[in-house]
Amino acid sequence: MKDIQRLFEQFKDIKVGVVGDVMLDTYMWGQVERISPEAPVPIVSLQKKEERIGGAGNVALNLQSLGAKAFVLSVTGEDNEAERLHKLFREQHINTDYSISSGERMTTNKTRVISRNQQMMRLDAEVTTNLSLQEEERLIESFEKFIKQEKPHVVILEDYNKGVLTEAVIRCAISICKEHGVLTSVDPKRKNFFEYKGVDIFKPNLKEVKEALNMLFTDADPVLLQSIHLELEHLLHHHISFITLSEKGVFYQQGKKFALLGSHLRNIADVSGAGDTVIAVASLVYAATKNVQLMAEIANIAGGLVCEVVGTAAIDRERLLHECELLLN
Repeated sequence: MKDIQRLFEQFKDIKVGVVGDVMLDTYMWGQVERISPEAPVPIVSLQKKEERIGGAGNVALNLQSLGAKAFVLSVTGEDNEAERLHKLFREQHINTDYSISSGERMTTNKTRVISRNQQMMRLDAEVTTNLSLQEEERLIESFEKFIKQEKPHVVILEDYNKGVLTEAVIRCAISICKEHGVLTSVDPKRKNFFEYKGVDIFKPNLKEVKEALNMLFTDADPVLLQSIHLELEHLLHHHISFITLSEKGVFYQQGKKFALLGSHLRNIADVSGAGDTVIAVASLVYAATKNVQLMAEIANIAGGLVCEVVGTAAIDRERLLHECELLLN
């Protein structure tokens, strides 16, 4: 128990950079009492509107909630959504000094309409084209400045396929981190799945693995998961595979060491944002301990906890600590 408490205390000394697609998550809560006379759709009587940090920003929010020093490196538009998003970052003490803005881009805003804890509709305002060459150069230059000035312990590459993590940004970020001895972890998406060569922690979910490797299977047992790791290792030359398996838990492999950890029973309300929490916790624990088993165990617990909350939400540090003390002793 004391070891877990000591580990959580160490989080405050760890600096983490998060590079990727940030977004504004807007939630509109209301009640449905009748169907529209204009079309066969429900009328939602809106009662509350809430804005939250989303995308790669939610990874930073999870890190900050755990006590780490989080830095966001991204590209937003020069619009009202960017102003509101940066205000949320400031309120959460998340550093955005190394992020850049561009008049050529739109800040992603995902608006969810929710009634009785059920998501009824989502409206996406976004640009998903890759950064321009000039925007790439500005972000890479800012990233290199961040690494030299802040000396982070780990950098998380958080890809949402919105265009910030281009091949050039990915390649340069990994190269700069290697040059300065900074750990790297990645939460990939399909578009650039095989660009993350040489990272320390590669954390796809099982669906992403199946699509990327063009595999057909219904159930993933340890033997199959080990073969997936070997295939990924052959293509990426990374150090750790950390695959999330939804309600089945997580699988990790580092060298010949591997394990499939089952999930803990939860009242699942919403799985959105769970991957953000898992990569944040895994990166933080591994940076502090270099213990892949402990990394997987704590990240697995954290991913389950945030699924009990509707919408993207940061992990509660004290609750995670309590659960870890209960389940890992």
